[in-house]
Amino acid sequence: MKYLLGNSIEDLEKIALSYGELSFRAKQIHSYIYNPNTSSKNIDDLKTLPSSFRDKLKSEGYVIGGLILQKKSLANDGTLKLLLRTIDGEFIESVGIPTNKRLTVCVSSQVGCPMDCKFCATGKEGLKRSLKAGEIIEQILLIQKEMSMKVTNIVFMGMGEPLLNINEVLIAIKSINKDLNISQRKMTVSTVAIPNKISQLSKLSFERLGKCQFTLAISLHAPNQQIRESIIPSAKNYNIKNIIKDCRKFVLHTGRRISFEYILLNGINDKEEHADQLSNLIKGFQSHVNLISYNNINEIAYKKSSSSCAHKFKNRLLKNGINVSFRKSRGLEKNAACGQLRRS
Repeated sequence: MKYLLGNSIEDLEKIALSYGELSFRAKQIHSYIYNPNTSSKNIDDLKTLPSSFRDKLKSEGYVIGGLILQKKSLANDGTLKLLLRTIDGEFIESVGIPTNKRLTVCVSSQVGCPMDCKFCATGKEGLKRSLKAGEIIEQILLIQKEMSMKVTNIVFMGMGEPLLNINEVLIAIKSINKDLNISQRKMTVSTVAIPNKISQLSKLSFERLGKCQFTLAISLHAPNQQIRESIIPSAKNYNIKNIIKDCRKFVLHTGRRISFEYILLNGINDKEEHADQLSNLIKGFQSHVNLISYNNINEIAYKKSSSSCAHKFKNRLLKNGINVSFRKSRGLEKNAACGQLRRS
């Protein structure tokens, strides 16, 4: 399957010319496929193209996107979750999070997730496959169409581990920037941290994007190796001190601040002594800690920290000179919040 979404005008020109068409066909395709108000993402409905060209594209396996909206769930706070079916019959979820001034889309990069973090619903069914860049971009267009609001921010925090699909994620970032006119500075790539992948992300970003201006968010969730291994099984392959070492190199290479995601779990990682350990671990370079309340998942026994405990943890970080804020959970009652996405 070859996706037209994810291709620039220059890429589309090469496709058109390869079929003996004039280069202006690329602009016709581009304006159609990246228009969120387009009612159909079917090549047959791209009527500005000659039928012979449309037939050639289809015969070569080209599709525009291919995601089909199966269900939408609107939370009381305006957060919208979409259940989407792929061409091969798999399912993913995407979330639109609106405020008065912006619309953030939480996109999935894989069908399922192989990481099996103990506090997260997404990995409970394992990994089916990685998504193509076109499937990532189409999630954004569908959210924008359903919410009738221009998308301003993108977070790769949905289903999947983005750094295990690094090539398609970088293609998507480039297209989101160039074809949807969304700045890299409005994008965040979230990872649980994979050995050697942080440096690879930095290197490939400069090679393929020309710059690296998106935010890298590390799902840290622990102040030391022992606790991290107890809640993130893959942590045994990547010592927390090596993660921070690689993060320091990323900041030095890109000039971009690192964001550390930290879910507060009652009695596990939320004590003031844990805040001190976290402070000592990450101090001394550009970083920011996002504290997140745990969002309940039916089959998992973890509980969120009390409000009092969470504020003591935050204040301890502030006292230690760490930049920190609370991230407000959105879409909780529709299972659209952080850690709740699954193929359901």
